Amino acid sequence: MAVFDTTRTSYGSHGLFGRITATIAAATAALIDWNDVRVTKKALSKLSDRELADIGLSRADIDSVADGKPVF
Repeated sequence: MAVFDTTRTSYGSHGLFGRITATIAAATAALIDWNDVRVTKKALSKLSDRELADIGLSRADIDSVADGKPVF
C-alpha cells in the first residue's frame, strides 16, 4: 500500500502566507512605479518648450522619458 505524506511542503514553497505577501509586495511596487511615472510626467509637462529644448527633449518625448524608454 502506498503512503502519501501531506504534512510536508515542497522545497521552495512559501505557503499561503508567502504568496499573499508576494502579491502585496508586487502590488505595492506597481503602485510606486505608477506614481513615479505620474510625477515625472507632471514635472516635465510644467516646463516650457524652451526649457525642454535646453535638456534635449520635446513635448512628444515626455511619455517616453517618464516610462523609462530611450528617446534617441
